[in-house]
Amino acid sequence: MTAPTSATSPIEQLRLQLKESLFLDLDDYGLVEQSTGEFNSPFLGVQLNTAFQPIYDIAAGDLIGHEALLRPSLGGELTSTPEFAFTYAEQTGKLVQFDRVARTLHVLNFKQIYAENGLLFLNVHPKLLVSVNTHGKVFERILHANSVPTHRVVIEIKESEIEQDKQLSEAIDNYRDRAYRIAIDGFGGKKSHIDRLWKLSPDFVKLDLSIIQQAEGNHRVRKILPGLINLIKESGAQAIVTGIETQTQLDIAIESGGLFVQGYFLARPVNAKALQPSLALNKLASLNKAA
Repeated sequence: MTAPTSATSPIEQLRLQLKESLFLDLDDYGLVEQSTGEFNSPFLGVQLNTAFQPIYDIAAGDLIGHEALLRPSLGGELTSTPEFAFTYAEQTGKLVQFDRVARTLHVLNFKQIYAENGLLFLNVHPKLLVSVNTHGKVFERILHANSVPTHRVVIEIKESEIEQDKQLSEAIDNYRDRAYRIAIDGFGGKKSHIDRLWKLSPDFVKLDLSIIQQAEGNHRVRKILPGLINLIKESGAQAIVTGIETQTQLDIAIESGGLFVQGYFLARPVNAKALQPSLALNKLASLNKAA
């Protein structure tokens, strides 16, 4: 890779990194730095922005990191969904390029939150999961170019969308060999396989958001939840209770042993500029009092 000179501006350095590492051009793909220091992109006619949602560690009294979420819109006004945007990119034959733009946006905007610590949770499209040796290497270069080591990146894999255990296991091994951490997302849903806990040995297991919501109104689910969280812990992973939208749900999560929590009640996804660490930690202080 051509080394940028000291006189090269940050935006020009980024232009070189993207062109040489990701085969992306700022002009062609529309990666634009805003006045806030954040980046967005109108790739394929879809306006792409990043939003971050905190994940709290109640026991440690801190944040463990943030999940990066794609916020697409049409014409900058009509909001869309990541699923629609990725499907559209796939139909146009640009799925890999679209994913590279999205991941690059997340990394560049993540640096606005914490420069030297905190985990970045990234969702991986199931059709790109097995591309770690090619597509994944390209992403690894942009991480290194922006001083985000792979051990700070948690690859989130939706368990329900992967049918073949062998394919899933090989992809996870490849990511782990490169020091990424692994999270199984949506565990406990209709298509969950409990034996994957010890077969795949993930670092984190994110419970399906329906579980905590059902536990609020169903005494049976509430009684089962502590055992499920304990099973995850015994497998060597950390359980993350997601989908918390009320104080009651938070209380149930804490009482059930869920020390890692995420949900709208705690913090809604917002852009990096709006997510101030002080506000997040103030919220956490109130959680510790509740615990």
